[in-house]
Amino acid sequence: MKPGQNLGPLRGIRILDLSTMIAAPFGATLLGDFGAEVIKVEMPEKGDSLRDMGPFHGKEPLRWPGMARNKKSLTLDLHHEEAKEILKKLVKVSDVIIENFRPGTLEKWNIGYEDLKKENKNLIMVRVTGYGQTGPNSYKAGFGTPATAYSGFTYLHGFQDRPPISPAFSLTDYITGIYVAFATAAALYYRDANEHGTGQYVDLGLYESVFRMMEFLVAEYDQNGTVKERSAGLSGHSSPAGTFMTKDGHWVVLVTSSDRTFERLAKAMNREDMLEDERFFTNSVRLKHFDLTNGIVADWVKTINRKELIELLDEHGVPVSPIYNIKDIFEDEHYRERENIVEVSHPRLGKIKMPGIVPKFSETPGSIRNVGPDLGEHNEEILCELLQLSKDEFNKLKENHVI
Repeated sequence: MKPGQNLGPLRGIRILDLSTMIAAPFGATLLGDFGAEVIKVEMPEKGDSLRDMGPFHGKEPLRWPGMARNKKSLTLDLHHEEAKEILKKLVKVSDVIIENFRPGTLEKWNIGYEDLKKENKNLIMVRVTGYGQTGPNSYKAGFGTPATAYSGFTYLHGFQDRPPISPAFSLTDYITGIYVAFATAAALYYRDANEHGTGQYVDLGLYESVFRMMEFLVAEYDQNGTVKERSAGLSGHSSPAGTFMTKDGHWVVLVTSSDRTFERLAKAMNREDMLEDERFFTNSVRLKHFDLTNGIVADWVKTINRKELIELLDEHGVPVSPIYNIKDIFEDEHYRERENIVEVSHPRLGKIKMPGIVPKFSETPGSIRNVGPDLGEHNEEILCELLQLSKDEFNKLKENHVI
């Protein structure tokens, strides 16, 4: 940390991250980006499974530095009684636990929420599982891709003559991570800003984070009895909308989510006659003629090169974007100006790039203080400096494979 560098709005908050893989740990990472001290508790010798996930550069995992940035690594085998006692000592001086064990696991080990609350009545515990702590499916193993299917999201994506498509990356896990950070901040606010505020636990299922975004699906089935089928793009919501190819062979996404936007598109296309045509003059009727409307737009887009198209539609206020690959993103001036990709130091790779801090705070901006730590890198700092264990006690824990 450079002298005078802002430490973020969560400075002074200590979080114990007992979770593994993506969803819950990503939430802890977001909190760490904004100043929380995050102690990642990992199994000795093994560590978080994410350490072994690709991509790799040689033997070096490339996902780990950004996913576990702003965390300290403490190895602790919670199968040992000594480890449980250490955890309880850490709970006394911490604010939040984030965990994603199967329901009942921590209770079986006598370190569930009610057990740990005895050590710290103001403790907040955020619990992430595939299907939540309750309900007939709560016992099931939970990973992001099955949870995405369970949420109703997967059913909507793809073409009707082909199988439904799962997202190409762990979308549900990352969305859930955002809920984890949001829930933690809300629980901290309640605890600290209210006269009688106290700790509490938060129960979140992976599928719920995506299902919460499906209000259109719920409303349509509830009121109209409609089972929405899968489609490519925004079919059924806005018209025109979709993916179109330009004259010079580039793909763009164009959408008109309001009649006012369509008016601007019609003017850009020199097709103001469509505004008087009963097949096109409102979104509701355009949806009935979706293929025809999209076809007209597609034919027009094919006559213009990408750069000219984007400039023209920007001038008319029509939402359009090129479909970027990662090379395009690295070369984009807007990404550079917004510091969406930042360069940081890595102990073995030298300099590496990773996503920047989002969102941007004017007075208490977040920061990247360190990349994902090596396994057990902060054992001595946490146990000897924070918990005041002696050197002999520390060495005995190592000898007994507790840490």
